[in-house]
Amino acid sequence: MSTISVRTHARVTIVTIERPECRNAVDLATAQALLAAFKAFDADPEADVAILAGAGGAFCAGADLRALAEGERKPIEPVGDFAPMGPTRLRLGKPVIAAIEGPAVAGGMELALWCDLRIAGRSAVMGIFNRRFGVPLVDLGTIRLPRIVGEGRALELILTGRAVAADEALRIGLVNEVVDDGGALARATALAAQLCAFPQTALRNDRRSLMEQWSLGEAEAIAREIKLGRATIASGETLAGSKRFSDGAGRHGAFG
Repeated sequence: MSTISVRTHARVTIVTIERPECRNAVDLATAQALLAAFKAFDADPEADVAILAGAGGAFCAGADLRALAEGERKPIEPVGDFAPMGPTRLRLGKPVIAAIEGPAVAGGMELALWCDLRIAGRSAVMGIFNRRFGVPLVDLGTIRLPRIVGEGRALELILTGRAVAADEALRIGLVNEVVDDGGALARATALAAQLCAFPQTALRNDRRSLMEQWSLGEAEAIAREIKLGRATIASGETLAGSKRFSDGAGRHGAFG
């Protein structure tokens, strides 16, 4: 039986971890399936945005420590795009939204940090719970967390491993929005549809410029932004949008 499911909703791909019996903890097979699913999404010309969710009221409780204790091993060193939690070292050309219900902890939190945006139910909880079991962060959690919440807060969360409730996660920028329990997937789907409605070349190139600037010096980052901006203009998307604006789109602040 597959440990994940993949379904489509218009131009949205919804990937769900299907291991509710262990709060969607990720074993080797699940990690491999997640990586394959997101590679397929990235290559699909009919898909613009993906959502990552978990079945049974949990997002993901991290790596499957029972499988680890029983002898299963995942490679930590880079093997292609594979990471212990699956896709967390994969750089996609299109955005992913995390729909978080229940725990998104340990490696599950690293999966959520990999996503571009995070929508959480009110009872969701995040945290570096692997701190208590001596399990390291090897899915870029030590890199992404400080970039999202700042170094001081990231150090506190990583060193203490404490739980972060949804309201605090929203306050510190760890999640983008909090909704009623059970509503994270519906809200993520609505947000994904909004992103799908935008001209995609500009959206993807601006996203790419933001992500790639972390590894560049200032001059290189500026040159990269200009290069990607020129590519967007050359696609014809900018001129088409200008004509729509001239014809009255966006009048009185209308968005969309």
